[in-house]
Amino acid sequence: MTAALELDGISSGYGEALVLRDLDLVIGAGEIFALLGKNGMGKSTLLKTVMGFLPARSGRIRVAGADTTGLPPHRVARRSIAYTPQEQALFQDLTVADNLRLVLPGAKRVEAGLARIAAWFPVLQERMHQRAGTLSGGEQKMLLVARALLAEPKLMLVDEITEGLQPTMVAAVADVLSEERRRGGVAILLVEQNVRFAHSIADRFAVLKRGEIVLRGSFSDPDASGNIEEHLSV
Repeated sequence: MTAALELDGISSGYGEALVLRDLDLVIGAGEIFALLGKNGMGKSTLLKTVMGFLPARSGRIRVAGADTTGLPPHRVARRSIAYTPQEQALFQDLTVADNLRLVLPGAKRVEAGLARIAAWFPVLQERMHQRAGTLSGGEQKMLLVARALLAEPKLMLVDEITEGLQPTMVAAVADVLSEERRRGGVAILLVEQNVRFAHSIADRFAVLKRGEIVLRGSFSDPDASGNIEEHLSV
């Protein structure tokens, strides 16, 4: 089966600064993969490079077998990719419902999509007519996840979604992402510092340090979390 995402020797950065160095990564169709690491190690840079916001200095990027290296973000997104950035990229002055309608063309799809939201995140159902900018930080993150999922992507890139979330909200996001993987087979690349959250839903992981992968493994390994924490503590 064709991989959802393949990175082959990717180097990337900002200006003269090289952040990612010769990085290789393969994420299978329907797999949840966690990329772990401290702040400033290149995790968000990797997602921005995959999406085309930053150019790859070297290497190739393939999404579902198609080479997307060098494509602008709007063309990458057409490859059925949904991106949930760390920055809360919502239309703050639009209502919750209007933010969701942006990815749901057609009245029937809107109606069905909003019904799915009620099942995923009941609190958003209660706030459909509220402006997105007035939601709490956790509610805005839920809205980002909901909007991404309603696009029915084949691949999701999710950047630090648990940062600042209460444990109950973290659990709700974990349940929704896991269920949508089971239901629709979406592959998910999680960029995270929350090892417990990643362990609860991801199949495999890699630890990124100073732009290079220093550890890879499967969460089925009983020593996985301990090995990860050891790398993150230094």
